[in-house]
Amino acid sequence: QAGYATAHFGKWHMGRKDPGLHGFDQSDGANNNGGPENVRNPNPKQAYAIAEKGMAFMAQQVAAEKPFYLQLSQYGGRSTQDALPETLREMQNRANGRNDRRVGEAAANLDIDKTIGRLLDKLDALGIADNTYVIYTADHGTPGRSSNVPLTLGKGSVWEGGIRVPLLVRGPGIKSGTFAYGRTTGVDLLPTIAELAKGTMSDGMEGGSLVPILMNQGSGEVKRSREELVFHFPHYDSDPAGPASAIILGDYKLIKFYEINRIYLFDLSKDMGEQNDLTEAKPEVAAQLHDRLNQYLEAVGAQMPGPNPDYDPNAPAARNNRRQGRNRRRRNR
Repeated sequence: QAGYATAHFGKWHMGRKDPGLHGFDQSDGANNNGGPENVRNPNPKQAYAIAEKGMAFMAQQVAAEKPFYLQLSQYGGRSTQDALPETLREMQNRANGRNDRRVGEAAANLDIDKTIGRLLDKLDALGIADNTYVIYTADHGTPGRSSNVPLTLGKGSVWEGGIRVPLLVRGPGIKSGTFAYGRTTGVDLLPTIAELAKGTMSDGMEGGSLVPILMNQGSGEVKRSREELVFHFPHYDSDPAGPASAIILGDYKLIKFYEINRIYLFDLSKDMGEQNDLTEAKPEVAAQLHDRLNQYLEAVGAQMPGPNPDYDPNAPAARNNRRQGRNRRRRNR
């Protein structure tokens, strides 16, 4: 509505429907993990391809003197097959000749870094770097039980290793080298971008604009419709404890696991690694957060995990989890 040209290139998981249905003027389609060619290792080819598409889109809009919103969603990669041969050799040299998966993962990340560098160079070449906001973030932590140490677990969990991710923003009015300690989530990005673009937001949004913090050297407050932050995983993913929800309010975070009927309470200001469960030491805080979590999930009509009618106590856990997933999909049809 504010007159911006919009484009999305890269990974897209919004119901496998074309990004054009969500307001994007240009895209390379509803791409799953395999990219537009649906291959096992879309990168490094797609890492550079979506950067090229993004740069062409930016140049097109600058020539038309039209403001734009561009979103690039990387596919990532964790093996030697996900990096350019020359990038892999570069990383092997830096790792004193090692050639294992971790070196491949680092090389794949380096290729993504290089494509981001190309985009930033393109902003300079187009003469719009001083009039463009760049936002860099991720959707979850790195996979693996120990990949995010000192944080616990990673992708597919509601522990800090799964939900604490980088967020970097640069642009007009933002002082370089500043750091903000305020918590934010992905739902804050839309109201932030809307305010920066001088657009309007409809009522009922849960997120809050980060502009007061960005323009005040990291200090300030995000005003949201709800004080708490909630993360809800009503399914089996990478956490061996199964489906879970988490709520953060102030310094405290509560995690609820549904299969084992257990809650945990942590003080993130003192225990970012979530090692010291405070449910017995602070039962009143645990009860307050538990009630608030349940009220939130009910208020938004959140889908909840349910008993698996095909559960076989003698079957491997993974098979029971898959059965539950199939039953959930049937109910959703």
